[in-house]
Amino acid sequence: MAMIQHRSATELVGQIKAGQITPVELMEETLKRIEAVNPALNAFVALRADQALDEAKAMTERLAAGNDPGPLAGLPIGVKDLEDVGGMVTSFGSIPYKNNVAKTDSVQVARLRAAGAIVVGKTNTPEFGFTGFTKNRLFGTTRNPWNLERTPGGSSGGSAAAVAGGMVAVATGSDGGGSIRIPASYSGCFGLKTSYGRIPMGPVPLLYMNQIPVLGPLTRTVADAALYLDCVAGYHPADPSSLPRPEGSYLEGLADMPKGLRIAFSPTLGYARVQSDVLDRVEKSVMCFEEMGHRLERWDGVWPDVGDAWSNLFSLDLYAQLCDNLEAIRKDLGRTLVMALDRAGAETTMKDLIAAQKVKTEFNGILWEIFDRFDLLLTPTMPTEAFGAGGPPPAEIEGQPIPLLGAVAFTYPLNFSGHPACSVRAGLSDNGLPVGLQIIGPRHRDDLVLQAAFAFEQARPWNDHWPEVY
Repeated sequence: MAMIQHRSATELVGQIKAGQITPVELMEETLKRIEAVNPALNAFVALRADQALDEAKAMTERLAAGNDPGPLAGLPIGVKDLEDVGGMVTSFGSIPYKNNVAKTDSVQVARLRAAGAIVVGKTNTPEFGFTGFTKNRLFGTTRNPWNLERTPGGSSGGSAAAVAGGMVAVATGSDGGGSIRIPASYSGCFGLKTSYGRIPMGPVPLLYMNQIPVLGPLTRTVADAALYLDCVAGYHPADPSSLPRPEGSYLEGLADMPKGLRIAFSPTLGYARVQSDVLDRVEKSVMCFEEMGHRLERWDGVWPDVGDAWSNLFSLDLYAQLCDNLEAIRKDLGRTLVMALDRAGAETTMKDLIAAQKVKTEFNGILWEIFDRFDLLLTPTMPTEAFGAGGPPPAEIEGQPIPLLGAVAFTYPLNFSGHPACSVRAGLSDNGLPVGLQIIGPRHRDDLVLQAAFAFEQARPWNDHWPEVY
């Protein structure tokens, strides 16, 4: 069982199905690992150890009886604490919700469990997933396994730290402005921001209005993410925006990337400032697609500034979720969150919504044009390496000031557009911290994004090197 913390989900599931390890053995090793390293990382904020062991024992018995264990066959997983697991608290990283016990699983969690996964516990998140680093007043600060002084990113930082820290091979994430891709880049995991609607959201008390957030995985390998998507994709009535289940398997199609693709690379999208060693690693990485025989072309266009429009719609959706209870809980919420909620509730006008829709329409046209010319678009995932664990995000890069959203310049626009995008490790910075390459696909082409990431992973293997945390 040595070094089990570095094995991929697909490898662990294969070993369980082959009888080389049992779900009980894997769960016991997982809980030992969490006990050993979670105090340093603060990735998990709640565990269901006894129930997880009981489920692992039942799974072991079903396997011994010759029953099909499902595609995830006893795999331990973490669930981000913005998402419901029946019987566990969904705190949203927020003091007023510290006793908010969920009655049922979310659709995504229910599908993962139906596929054989076993929920170990909940992973930390900034309050209501509002920031790109993981810190809240309820559970404290989550730290990066590569350097405990740095953040693993956010808002799925607990999930990323759990995966990179060798606690679980897979954890759930959500992404409203980069919240899967930011921690994937900073923590050296693979993270997939799915197409809007690919994985059903909820059930939630109020349906989302602005089509911004999506669900997706943080994993050790691309194949792990494809396996995950096979288990959770497909329409559910809880989410009327959810997409029909696609034909075929994401996992089985990973090696079927078409030949001779037209691939664009933009180092800045015309407006971002990027840390020089980060850009160096990304520029070297994109060359591998040319080496594979694809047509790589630098895209020198400029994306419009969608920051205000995205921010207004993101904050408005959060305000809609909390407004009925806001006055009662205001004193226990973080100041930055309260300011954003007040602004969304008091200042957002119909003119603002129309203006945001105009920006969205213009941006849709630009992406339409890009994906008419190209099959994929590559960028850095993040402009910098991971910053300090307690924040704030950088206000400058190499002495040059950047705007507030400049720290996440490459991620949030894709939430505004709904396109699929992933972050795959492109190497390490001069300080030995992970650097991410973002692969963006046409709308609904999650399969192509996964195929490109898998081809990159095979050409430039990265998942054999993980930080040692003891």
